[in-house]
Amino acid sequence: MDEPAYLMTPTGVRMPRLIYGTAWKKEKTPELVAQAVQMGFAGLDTAGQPKHYSEEGLGQGIKAVEKNGIQRNALFLQTKFTSLGGQDPSRLPYDPRAPLDAQVVQSFASSKKNLATHYVDSLLLHSPMRTFEETLVVWRAMEGIHRTGEAKLLGISNCYELDVMKKLHQNAEVKPSVLQNRFYQDTGYDKALRSWCQDKGIIYQSFWTLTANPHILRNQVIQSMAQSRQKTPAQIFFRYLTQEGIVPLTGTTSGQHMKEDLEIFDFELSSVELKAVEGLLT
Repeated sequence: MDEPAYLMTPTGVRMPRLIYGTAWKKEKTPELVAQAVQMGFAGLDTAGQPKHYSEEGLGQGIKAVEKNGIQRNALFLQTKFTSLGGQDPSRLPYDPRAPLDAQVVQSFASSKKNLATHYVDSLLLHSPMRTFEETLVVWRAMEGIHRTGEAKLLGISNCYELDVMKKLHQNAEVKPSVLQNRFYQDTGYDKALRSWCQDKGIIYQSFWTLTANPHILRNQVIQSMAQSRQKTPAQIFFRYLTQEGIVPLTGTTSGQHMKEDLEIFDFELSSVELKAVEGLLT
């Protein structure tokens, strides 16, 4: 991918502006990951949550593309620690009887083995824990992993309360670099959170970006832009987000849609167009 398809974090880590999400891919994960990477995706998102993700499948997909000369260091790998409440009890990546900090270490060891890598580019807490005290225990364990160099960035997902983000940032020794949230109308598209993150140098990643917003894709504003540029509504929306500094996840299983997603960096929206799309986020 060309350089404009990346952004640089404040800590000097290069993150693709578009990331391929691997949730719900199950046994198709190796094939879809290999296809996505070969088409040009350099960012891959997963989680230590066998219930919804196949880290092992992602690792197999990476091994497959290595045969074509695409090396691990050319890819941005992001995984997550998922609490017991989000797991399938029959398929756990850690001992549920272990202390929380030990669960984080065990989960990360499992992730490294599954992904066949000695480090990840980004490690996220899948969602805040039941209490802030527990969240901080997990975060301290993640900080320990970061200090070994095995996780270049730390972040959190599914955190929709600005006060929680502020408190985590204030108490963290290694500040969060990523917030990954569902991008939808119910939370007002996280406008206050995104503004605060921008001030703090925290990169906002969006998921459920297209699925949650069919009304935006159908809107005449988007439709007209797509028609005039000979692009799809999804391409217009994704391009808007990337120009606003958001990193969208896309989990498409369609080769055509993968190609179209990667082509969003072939054009730019004007300031007038950006403002028009922004007006739809209400």
